[in-house]
Amino acid sequence: QVQLVESGGGLVQAGDSLRVSCAASGRASSSSFMGWFRQAPGKEREFVAAISLFGNTYYGDSVKGRFIISRDNAKNTMYLQMNSLKPEDTAVYYCAATTAGRYYYSSREYDYWGQGTQVTVSS
Repeated sequence: QVQLVESGGGLVQAGDSLRVSCAASGRASSSSFMGWFRQAPGKEREFVAAISLFGNTYYGDSVKGRFIISRDNAKNTMYLQMNSLKPEDTAVYYCAATTAGRYYYSSREYDYWGQGTQVTVSS
């Protein structure tokens, strides 16, 4: 089975940068999509970014131009580089993977999820 473990979250100030990582095991390297979602208290889980098996990348409107998603298949690791962080980026960030999903932006398409890592951005 696929196992996903996030790391790298923390407390930063607005305007700072942070990189979170997702270490994967199992067959995650052959996933059709791997992605990042986030959820703040009282809000719906929001699509952040996704990357396909072929390296195509996709971003949610709220993070375009600020975040960069990448993957290193040799290390079975996915990264999310977050730049120009804003207080509204504060959330638990979840790593996810799907082996059969076709809609990268929908959380319902993902089969495997990590435990999440907290990112807090102060003003």
